[in-house]
Amino acid sequence: MNNQTILALDTATEACSVALYHQGQTTFLDELSPRSHTQRILPMVDKLLQQAGISLKNVDALAFGRGPGSFTGVRVGVGVAQGLALGAELPVVPVSNLLTMAEQAYQTLGAKSVIALIDARMNEVYFAQFERVSEVWLEVMAEQVCPPEKAIAQFQPQADTVVVGTGWAAYPQFNEAKLPLVVSEITLPSAKYMLPLAMQNVIQGNVKSAVEIEPVYLRNEVTWQKLPHKQ
Repeated sequence: MNNQTILALDTATEACSVALYHQGQTTFLDELSPRSHTQRILPMVDKLLQQAGISLKNVDALAFGRGPGSFTGVRVGVGVAQGLALGAELPVVPVSNLLTMAEQAYQTLGAKSVIALIDARMNEVYFAQFERVSEVWLEVMAEQVCPPEKAIAQFQPQADTVVVGTGWAAYPQFNEAKLPLVVSEITLPSAKYMLPLAMQNVIQGNVKSAVEIEPVYLRNEVTWQKLPHKQ
């Protein structure tokens, strides 16, 4: 990456994670804490910053998991990101939780074709398919929420397509489809793999202010109340 210092955090799923890229080094903390994100996320941020010997004021940009994921988890992540970014006047990079797992599959397995599925409950999954071309991720199938059968109908599997996320194991329809796919052990996103995605956006100037960021729920019936704009 480069000499920017980037902090990433994610609470959108059962995983609670924080990662820091500083002076060429990546440090991270991952916990499985589905019901205690609000209690854990800020102490985890503080711990990483202390280990690096820096404060939030030394961070150049803040990345966060903008969803899709659980309604509460996504809301917590956006709220914490807004609070930290407003206080330290940081630019913010929203990162897809589905794309984060695709990046992990690329970094750890060399995958360049990835189907990402997160269990959305109610017999639905959050689904997208990505392909990596010339160091850039392209959406083969756009992020959506749909029943397993609809997701399967949209799969565009290649010989080496890798599946990531909790969605595959949650519904037997996926296994029953007998598709030529490589099912990985990557089930939850990690902030560690948000860092390279965030860095790309920072370099390209694709950043937002704290008051501009919004969660991505994919379900239309969910509404979000942003923090009031500062006058």
